[in-house]
Amino acid sequence: MKSKFVSLTLAGVVLVSVFAASSGKAMAAAPIVEPGPPGSVQMLQEPLDEIDGVIQQGITDRYMAGSVVLAAKSGTIVKEDAYGYAARYLDDDFTEMENPVEMQTDTIFDLASITKVFTATAAMQLYEQGEFNLDDPVADYIPQFAQNGKSDVTIRQLLTHTSGFPAWIPLYQTTDSREEAYQEVFSTPLDHEPGTHYGYSDLNMITIGALIEKISGERLDQYIKANITEPLGMTDTMFSPPESLKDRIAATEYQPQTDREIVWGEVHDENAWAMDGVAGHAGLFSTAQDLAVFAQMILNDGQYDGTRILETETVEKMETNQLPDFPDNAHSLAWELNQDWYMGDLSGPTTMGHTGFTGTSIVIDPEKETVAILLTNKVHPTREAPSTNPIRQAVAGKTADAINAWSASTMKALVKDFAAEEEFSSDETAHSLKVHLAAVSHYEDQDAAAKVIKHMEGFKSLLDHQEGSMTEGVYETLRTDADYLINKWQ
Repeated sequence: MKSKFVSLTLAGVVLVSVFAASSGKAMAAAPIVEPGPPGSVQMLQEPLDEIDGVIQQGITDRYMAGSVVLAAKSGTIVKEDAYGYAARYLDDDFTEMENPVEMQTDTIFDLASITKVFTATAAMQLYEQGEFNLDDPVADYIPQFAQNGKSDVTIRQLLTHTSGFPAWIPLYQTTDSREEAYQEVFSTPLDHEPGTHYGYSDLNMITIGALIEKISGERLDQYIKANITEPLGMTDTMFSPPESLKDRIAATEYQPQTDREIVWGEVHDENAWAMDGVAGHAGLFSTAQDLAVFAQMILNDGQYDGTRILETETVEKMETNQLPDFPDNAHSLAWELNQDWYMGDLSGPTTMGHTGFTGTSIVIDPEKETVAILLTNKVHPTREAPSTNPIRQAVAGKTADAINAWSASTMKALVKDFAAEEEFSSDETAHSLKVHLAAVSHYEDQDAAAKVIKHMEGFKSLLDHQEGSMTEGVYETLRTDADYLINKWQ
């Protein structure tokens, strides 16, 4: 009997071991967000340090008054820095405050449209509970929405910006209450037939906010606090922050059109302001570190530090392109996908992100388990500042460089990705680059620094020789990463 018990026990151990080996990510402890050195997650310091110059130049050129940058991989924060001022100006003539407020890493920012991904997360929680199906007509839940030809618009179309709604209407000029604002959105006619056109519209996510309130019986801010931010310990994330936090909040725009001076401590978006600061498209405030926790929850397949916010299958839906017929506008459920105009070299088929009009952005790369967050007060003191997209792209790109240039093997994987994206004019070019990097990787394994440096210099010569058979961006990226790797071994 004892022998049979031992055999069964051993068999169980073997089965558990096999399951653990085959399900790696599921069995491994899910990371939590905490600071650590770049090398601990196979990242280089040098590209991350170069972000400082990008931001400082942006401040000098008045792209923004200040910024906070956070980069993390596998839960490890490898960079978190503050630059410039959270509040500096009194008006749009750039009149300086007597006591400007310096930016801190825990400065609270108006996230603007990044609010949309929190609204979508709230909606998908209700979806998981069986409260609706994605292809249900919105009018099944909000009958007033059926007005003016919208009876067939679905919840999925709202979440993917294919409803046909116009991009924007001035609710702050035409309504006097939150309820009036909702009624005006519900009565707004479409510009396009549902499902035939991608058109980014705040009205989509305002309506999703109304849907959440209708189904849950709670106002949107109360629902998000109780079901997302509070369970995740995101204590600095909220709608309508109290006056007591004003000194920690980044100021935004001088707004005489809303009879406000410098908007500081209340929502910048005029329509969200007209809706008491609480709307599905804008109104949420947060810090870089709180956003990193939210992003890590996504990377952890919907859970963080023992708390589950979304089911794994739901996160997969939110990583999956819902718009194959609109290839330039890859989009999941409220998240933008693979948009290199701000995701830089972190962009890829499953890379998720969103931007905010105030100068905010978040990029989540599930393949690299990496997060790049850029929070700026671009609209302080005026929205007429240059676009921050080049800075967003550079921050994400240098974060990617810190990973891609860690070793010859990671550079080889990068070449493979570029080949899959058809960035080379011939298969032979990609093949020769990968063969060369495989040889360098062999010398890395032997810790032969001189040979690594010599052969990486040879890789650069090979790149120069084959420059015409790859896109300019690929050439520049690979050459820069080769220099980073050489510096690592010198």
